[in-house]
Amino acid sequence: MWQRLLTTSPELTPFMLRLILGLVILPHGLQKAFGLFGGYGFTGTMGYFTDTVGVPYVFGVLAILAETLGALFLIFGALTRLAALAIGTTMVVAALTVHLPNGFFMNWFANQKGEGIEYFVLATGLALALVVQGAGAWSVDRLLSDRVVQPATPVQG
Repeated sequence: MWQRLLTTSPELTPFMLRLILGLVILPHGLQKAFGLFGGYGFTGTMGYFTDTVGVPYVFGVLAILAETLGALFLIFGALTRLAALAIGTTMVVAALTVHLPNGFFMNWFANQKGEGIEYFVLATGLALALVVQGAGAWSVDRLLSDRVVQPATPVQG
């Protein structure tokens, strides 16, 4: 199981995808978890998730973890497939539950109620590519995949 989860190629493309996605998602996670970059912090975000959007508490916590720890894991290429799956799932849920009524486009000109799903589609696409490809070059996954102990072959006798 670990071998399947960690195995990745030495390609640069997955490295670039995970670095970009991780660096874009991380500030959003830091807003939600710690109130950085003008965010509301954990308590404010959880209040919005549970009271306004109707997200169950546990799923709100998982979304915050995906956007903070998941983003950090992507940046370092650690458990990349799981981190990308968590981020991708969070993006799909956010798009469908909050942003879909605002249409496709981002609110560049402040002429709609909120943001559309454009950003979420892109982030989900990057996450899906990482689930399929793995971490690529310069990743913890690549280092670990070479060191994961293979199951012992049975002794014939």
